[in-house]
Amino acid sequence: MSTQTLIALVDGSAYSESVCHHAAWLAGRMQAKVKIYHVMGRREGGDRQDLSGAIRLGARTRLLEQLSELDAQRAKLAQEHGRAILEDARAIIEGDGNITVETRLRQGDLVDTVTAKEDTGDLIVIGKRGEAAAVAMEHVGSNLERIVRGTTKPVFVANRAFRPIENILVAFDGGASALKSVDYIARSPIFAGLSVTLVQAGADTDAARRALDNAAATLRAGGLDPKTEQKAGEPEAVLAEMTANGGYDLLVMGAYGHSRVRALLVGSTTTEMIRSCKVPVLLMR
Repeated sequence: MSTQTLIALVDGSAYSESVCHHAAWLAGRMQAKVKIYHVMGRREGGDRQDLSGAIRLGARTRLLEQLSELDAQRAKLAQEHGRAILEDARAIIEGDGNITVETRLRQGDLVDTVTAKEDTGDLIVIGKRGEAAAVAMEHVGSNLERIVRGTTKPVFVANRAFRPIENILVAFDGGASALKSVDYIARSPIFAGLSVTLVQAGADTDAARRALDNAAATLRAGGLDPKTEQKAGEPEAVLAEMTANGGYDLLVMGAYGHSRVRALLVGSTTTEMIRSCKVPVLLMR
């Protein structure tokens, strides 16, 4: 059952602005509201090392008071910082259109928060990398990996810069998640009126062609006019070349499948495409 709500995750990183613009674009297409979450780590809320055991004699009481005051100040600053991030995110999304926005400030583990709240949204939007992006440009964010593993919802992975989405590339391998992707695209207002290309990498067999043709028929039944391509080669190489040079604005792929795509996050096609792709990636489970 649809909630008509998107969940957008922001952390104040360079990718958060892109998350907001993509969330606004998606919400406008879906006529949905956006819930923005900023989740503070446990240590941000004042969970600091207990130093009281190192305090001696008459200084103990005063130092304990100072440490307590410092903890309270740190917790207050963390709360204010979190609220500022959320208000900036709200302003970006509302500035992109007439969109209802709610904000949520939470403390704890991000993935625990997402899995607890995922039923309140239809789609999760997250940046490819988080606050450590400046020092880890070649790595996919660790929270992103954990969220994709843990959630049952589609995950929209925003790249660093937003641009309007018009041309969609759909990675198709005939597996369950690929079929789910095709069904989702056919039914979702996100893709109405957009250009969609289905690509299947690997051997050009009769069975592969039939599967691709059936997928295209599903999209046509949903009111789309898809193109199909059968490409020789390994999926990661084919998808990398097409997203880099084909003029596509979004890659849709299953996080799991019956082929090599199934091995998520351990040198897999999924991880490699998220890492290297210069366009957003929508992952279907």
